[in-house]
Amino acid sequence: MATKHGKKYKAALAKVDLDKEYSVRDAVALAKETTITKFDSTVEVHIRTGLDPRQSDQQVRDVVVLPHGLGKTVRVLVFAQGEGAANARSSGADLVADDDETLKKIEGGMLDFDVAIATPDAMGKVGRLGRVLGPRGLMPNPKAGTVVNADDLPRAIKEAKAGRVEFRLDKTSNIHVSVGKASFSADQLYENFGTLMNAVHKARPSGAKGDYIKRITLTTTMGPGIKINASDTLKIEVSE
Repeated sequence: MATKHGKKYKAALAKVDLDKEYSVRDAVALAKETTITKFDSTVEVHIRTGLDPRQSDQQVRDVVVLPHGLGKTVRVLVFAQGEGAANARSSGADLVADDDETLKKIEGGMLDFDVAIATPDAMGKVGRLGRVLGPRGLMPNPKAGTVVNADDLPRAIKEAKAGRVEFRLDKTSNIHVSVGKASFSADQLYENFGTLMNAVHKARPSGAKGDYIKRITLTTTMGPGIKINASDTLKIEVSE
């Protein structure tokens, strides 16, 4: 059954050439122009890869800190014990799970946080929360940089709040990442997008064959998709 779109969507869609692959600059400007929600839309990047997610040497999973953040307040939960818990509190964690009562609340569905970080000595208890945290992408993982030593908690918490995002290959060979809000300036979105794409290109797995990136689409919440010329993303220069 075809999805019915309203007048705002149709008007926005009319501004997009569906057969064209836009430069990054033009795509960002068009995304801002075609946002249709009353709220501040999220700007999303959808990357179609040529990878086979069933192959262990074709996996993509990494993190990147976007220079202009995501335009939202990020609530950070830390699983830690003793000195680690104290370190987390002094470093600005919104919630510290260092007791059984808090763990039970999380197990029962208390998920008022956006990022979960854990120290290695707390992972034994975190493991039992896998069925709650896993499906929501909140399970701490060393590859995602969310399992860190107590001494590294200040950095990890700061990065999480500043706009640190994880990107990973899903079961359909796609990567989906948010890069900011429609209210961001075109330059801010360009730099966030460029930082993400530089990280995605660097994360090309050893087993990749043929075209690593087949298609890139930029969109805002409920807005039309805008195709980006994949080769243009190899030329992006952003300040470190």
